Amino acid sequence: MAGGGIASHGPTKDYAGGMTLFVLITCIVAATGGLIFGYDLGISGGVTSMSPFLKKFFPSVYERMNDDTDTHNQYCKFDSQLLTSFTSSLYIAALIASFFASAITRLFGRKISMAIGGAVFFIGSILNGIANNVGILILGRLLLGVGVGFANQSVPVYLSEMAPAKLRGALNMGFQLAITIGILVANLVNYGTDKIKGGYGWRISLILAAVPAAVMTVGSLFLPDTPNSLIERGHTEKAKAMLQKVRGTTDVDEEFQDLIDASESAKQVQHPWKNIIDRRYRPQLVMSIMIPFFQQLTGINVIMFYAPVLFMTLGFGGAASLMSAVITGLVNFFATIVSIVTVDKYGRRFLFIEGGIQMIICQIGVGTVLGIKFGESGQGSLSKGYADFVLFLICSYVAAFAWSWGPLGWLVPSEIFPLEIRSAGQAINVSVNMLFTFGIAQAFLAMLCHMKFGLFFFFAGFVLIMTLFIFFFLPETKNVPIEEMNRVWKQHWFWGKYIPDDAVGALQLSSAKSVA
Repeated sequence: MAGGGIASHGPTKDYAGGMTLFVLITCIVAATGGLIFGYDLGISGGVTSMSPFLKKFFPSVYERMNDDTDTHNQYCKFDSQLLTSFTSSLYIAALIASFFASAITRLFGRKISMAIGGAVFFIGSILNGIANNVGILILGRLLLGVGVGFANQSVPVYLSEMAPAKLRGALNMGFQLAITIGILVANLVNYGTDKIKGGYGWRISLILAAVPAAVMTVGSLFLPDTPNSLIERGHTEKAKAMLQKVRGTTDVDEEFQDLIDASESAKQVQHPWKNIIDRRYRPQLVMSIMIPFFQQLTGINVIMFYAPVLFMTLGFGGAASLMSAVITGLVNFFATIVSIVTVDKYGRRFLFIEGGIQMIICQIGVGTVLGIKFGESGQGSLSKGYADFVLFLICSYVAAFAWSWGPLGWLVPSEIFPLEIRSAGQAINVSVNMLFTFGIAQAFLAMLCHMKFGLFFFFAGFVLIMTLFIFFFLPETKNVPIEEMNRVWKQHWFWGKYIPDDAVGALQLSSAKSVA
């Protein structure tokens, strides 16, 4: 079992039914939860590079940005803890909100969490658009964070539970695709609003976040509950009817019984937060911490938060930097489609590892160019040829992330948890993600100022570590029904010792009967 993979999962259940138009529509509506996250990721970096916005809220940064003398290090022009607080405050709020969202998702269903997230995000968008001081601005960001926390907690779980096992990867990635659409739209909006006379374009950029929030809020009210959620809350007959509807067949007895059995096991667990630290859940707990941790230490949010700021630091003009962010947004979108098409064919491990190798090469390339052209002093400029080469490397890096760690960082944790710890596990996944998103967002501009071009080598080192981690410790989970996931861990060279025999015995017996 080279590299920690497994040669075979043994027979997996092939439930009756398949993809239906009903499931496709509900998953598209649910995935729009990713729009609010993506729009915010894209909009904040562009707004923080706009002169009228900086002049109003962060005048010291504005003065440094417009200082044409050589007294300021190019790497340090945007270094401001208050400015980074504008971006990062959202993620600390999302971290805290994800724990409340976990309980609401479990007790009232996934769609209620989506509706709450959308409504709070809507209010935060309005506050940002009308803000006249930094206090109101950051209050709006905190409300946006609450919305993101609820959406990121509930949407991936909803998508994983609605999708047939063989298409779970592609449908779940609808969430990541919506994130990339949100980023791309935000970049285009910023490019347009930056040209508006009168210096209020940034207000339009920020307040337009209310549009995807409204779509998510209203859309979630019309979504059906997942069969898993209905069973979890005691609505057994409704759950069976819903399962028949989403699978497009009445022959759902086997899958329905497995959902019932999983739910009965879950009810024995009174305290999912206490049980998730049990030895039998060690593989899932480790993955729910390490995957979002590593996802942020790819350095992707350096690009997504601060793309225009980064490109301006590299010597692109204001409009050119916003257009460069649009280009990376387009690359992000199309590369995510590549992942959707390939994830259930080539598997999670292949995309993780290939993407990691490509990101390492690109980050070393960017760091090397900056080291040669800017050196330690940070004074210098890029010729058009070098600037185009850096843009190419950054686009290649974004593409690699978009078909690997971007979508898979949400897909894999959402599909590996048994029902009895699923809400707690997803809350850990979201909170770890938000904690390190907050940390990177808050520290990046200071890190760029002090580490200079070495920052890209720093992130490349982490990408190397995490690629090796996947190679050795993540088994392949493609096409495996969520209810059978324990068998995958049991067959793994390292994690097998943590999974008790009784966790897979019944499934193996059932599968053996179905094969016979």
